[in-house]
This record gives sequence, structure tokens and C-alpha cells, in this order.
Amino acid sequence: MTAEMKDAYEVVVVGGGAAGLSGALMLARSRRSVLVVDAGEPRNAPADGVHGLLGREGMPPLELVARGRDEVRGYGGEIVTGTVARVRPDGDGFVVGLGDGRDVRAKRLLVTTGLVDELPDVPGLRERWGRDVVHCPYCHGWEVRDQPIAVIATGPASIHHALLFRQLTDDLIFFRHEQPALTEAQAGDFAARGITVVDGPIAAVEVTGDAISGIRLASGSVVPRRVVAVATRMIARAGFLDGLGLKAVPHQSGMGEHIPVDATGRTEVPGVWAAGNVTDLSAQVGSAAAAGAFAGAQINFDLVLAAAPTH
Repeated sequence: MTAEMKDAYEVVVVGGGAAGLSGALMLARSRRSVLVVDAGEPRNAPADGVHGLLGREGMPPLELVARGRDEVRGYGGEIVTGTVARVRPDGDGFVVGLGDGRDVRAKRLLVTTGLVDELPDVPGLRERWGRDVVHCPYCHGWEVRDQPIAVIATGPASIHHALLFRQLTDDLIFFRHEQPALTEAQAGDFAARGITVVDGPIAAVEVTGDAISGIRLASGSVVPRRVVAVATRMIARAGFLDGLGLKAVPHQSGMGEHIPVDATGRTEVPGVWAAGNVTDLSAQVGSAAAAGAFAGAQINFDLVLAAAPTH
């Protein structure tokens, strides 16, 4: 990292995706000094386009980020490429330690570092992730409509997954893999919707040329498929907050681990807010951006109150 950086800011935003840049934009427009620290590795980088975002449908994710950065800079916000390795309390604020060893002070923090998707240990899945291995019917469903889809079971959420992807294709097979057998009610639901269930563990995702061609079972047989839908385990990127005693905890949905916040985005640590996928595991780009903007406004008002004269 070579960007020039001041010693202190009113707000440091950790993570520069839709949530972080939206929060930074609100703060910069409120004439706050704000620094965004971003590693430049958005979760949706492998995707061809952003979907479900009104006015920006299909825009490449990196183009959306580039536009957002320009907008933040246009109001005086600063952006540095890098990571945050640690944060510690310091008086009425924080010392933010960057990955390159530099420190910067902040009165408030906005954490928007997103999450990491943990995929089942099936050869071929990770390599096709974000292409023909997808996880969200609302983010990717239209693009894979009417194709032969495999849903690989990873937990209870996979039942929900199968029902949603069945809306998009008549040819859907549910691979139970290493998960428990379906209940009688679930099996009946699937049968009524024409969802085929395949038992037994999966050995690999087969790829021919540059496309998925099937699912190879441990028995050796291959079931032709073109798309794989899989519910990942989603883990908040939050290890750098250990110095504040702020840790990711299991989400009530069972989908993974997140940083809990209240309705304003405030965490249990005074002065620290969080927004986007780091706290809302299922947030799409639009809702992450909205949460970031709202948290930014809340941080600005918190600073206003902190600066109010006492009588």
C-alpha cells in the first residue's frame, strides 16, 4: 500500500463493497473525514453481473465498486487498498492497525468486511464458483433458468434452496450427499413438484471443456447436469475485531456466523457499527448498500451528539 494517509479520521470504514462505500458516501457528504480500507477482493467478483439492483441490473461487480469509489472521493472521502489486521480501543476512539504495519486513529468504526463462503469438500465446486456453481436463486436464477440443475444438500437450508430453484427449471435433481434422509413431508413435497432425489455421497463435479457436465457419485455413475446450486456456510470476516472483544457468533438461521447489530447497525461495542453481509448473511447488494448508508447516517448523528456542548 502506497497511498498517503492521515494519522486520524473521524470514521474508518473497513471494507469497500456496496455497504462500506454507501456508508462512506453518507459520511463524506456530511463533511466527515472518512477513510475506507479495502482489500479489493469482493465476494461477488467472479460473477458476470450484479442482479436485483434497480438501475444497475447486470453491471459488472468491479465496475460498480469503481463507480462507488469515484463518488466517495468526489466528496473528499479517502480510500486505501489494504487490509485491517487489528483494532484496539484508544481513549474515546480506536487505533486501527493496517496489514502493512501502519496505524490510524478513528473516533468511530464501520465494519463492512462481508463474509467467506465455505463450500462442501467436493472436487470441482470451488473452481466453478460464481460461474455455473451458484448459491442464490435471486442473484443467479434467471441466468440458469430452464437448465438441468443439481442442488447439493449441505443442511436444512438446501430444502428451501431446492424449492426456489424448482421455480426456475422443470429439470431439478436433489443430491442428498452426506445429509440425513428427507422426512416424509419433505419427500412428499419434492414428489409433488417433480423434484428427483438421488441418495449417496458425491465424488466430484464433472467438467467438460469449460462447463459443468455432470455429478459423479461415489458409486462411479455420472448424472448429467449443467448447473450446481449449493447453500454455503457463510462466515463473517471479523477476526481483526478480537482486540475489541467483538466476535462472530452463530446466526439464528444456522447459515453461519455473523456480527450481531441492533436496528441502526450498532454493535455491542460502543463506537462500532456493522453493515452488509458481515452482519446480514443473506443481504443482496441493494440491501447491503441501504444498510451501509443507514449506518453511516447513524454514525454521523452519533458524532453530532458527542460534539454537543454541555451545560
